Amino acid sequence: MFASIPSPSWSSLSIGPIELRVYGFLIAVGVVLAVRRLGSGLERFKTGGSEAAASIGIWGVGAGLVGARLYHVVTEWDRFSGNLSEIPKVWHGGLGVPGGVLLGTIVGVLRARSFGISTAETLHAAAPAIPLAQAVGRWGNWFNQELFGRPTTLPWALRIDDDHLPAAYESGTTFHPTFLYESVWTLGLSLWLVRLSGSSRFAGSRLFALYVSGYGLGRLWIEGLRIDDASVIGGLRWNQWVAIAAIVGGLIYLAVTSSSGDSAEEVDVQQAAINGDR
Repeated sequence: MFASIPSPSWSSLSIGPIELRVYGFLIAVGVVLAVRRLGSGLERFKTGGSEAAASIGIWGVGAGLVGARLYHVVTEWDRFSGNLSEIPKVWHGGLGVPGGVLLGTIVGVLRARSFGISTAETLHAAAPAIPLAQAVGRWGNWFNQELFGRPTTLPWALRIDDDHLPAAYESGTTFHPTFLYESVWTLGLSLWLVRLSGSSRFAGSRLFALYVSGYGLGRLWIEGLRIDDASVIGGLRWNQWVAIAAIVGGLIYLAVTSSSGDSAEEVDVQQAAINGDR
């Protein structure tokens, strides 16, 4: 059994004159894996493949990074208002997943339509891909020693070095490794969505709605463990309210689309998903 999980003593690598930030590198790895997963999903519909997935990925990820940073800056404005030069320094950490998913999905869908790929097909293929990228990217928080949870003495507790330890805690205090919780949750969610991708019950955008609700559910309880500064409304952190909205919104969409019947676009996606599993 582990006494605790140690935190890395480094967060970047120097290769000649180039300094490689592990946080950014892990995001890039997650993006590559997600694009491959997206391509596999699109091939099922015979409307796209690796070339389309790469283009959608580039546009979607670029927009996602902008959206994630803007979301973080807006929700943590007190931190940036007096130091605007920090806003573009993404490598210091600080990306808000909700903003990234929202803007990245919108731009990705628009880019996909230029390839003749429908919105339903794009969302269906993206549903398992996005949490896969999230699962890898969350390890950047481990290297940055940030966004950990409240103190705990569990065997998998996270040890933080004194330079990153919040002032209110004594040296040697160990914390919930929320990066690990979210990484495991999103990886499991991705695998589950891959398994369900051939089901007629979750054809087209309904699979994406399931991702939104599933991610929201995990983020709700994991966010509740975190101790980093955040806006609190009604006893809940801001991102917990966003998570609740995601859960409810996804479930409402699933209920409405189930009772109202399938659109022609959804029927085509449903048939392609079933055929792809044969």
